Amino acid sequence: MLITLVVIAFFIVILWNLGAGLYYMMTDKGTTDRTVRALTWRIGLSVLLILLVILGILTGVIHPHDVGR
Repeated sequence: MLITLVVIAFFIVILWNLGAGLYYMMTDKGTTDRTVRALTWRIGLSVLLILLVILGILTGVIHPHDVGR
C-alpha cells in the first residue's frame, strides 16, 4: 500500500510540474526561465520514478502481474 501511495504522489508532483510549466509558458512570454526549470523537474522526477519502479521489481518489493511467467 505504501508503494502505491509513493507512486501516486510522484504522479501528482509530475503533473503539477507539467501544469506549472504550461502556466509559466503562457504568462512569462519567455522573459524568465521558470518554464525550463518546471519541465526539467518533471523530466527528472519521471526518470526517478521509472528507476524506482525498476529497482522495486528487481528487489521483489513490486510484483508485476503475469510478467515473466
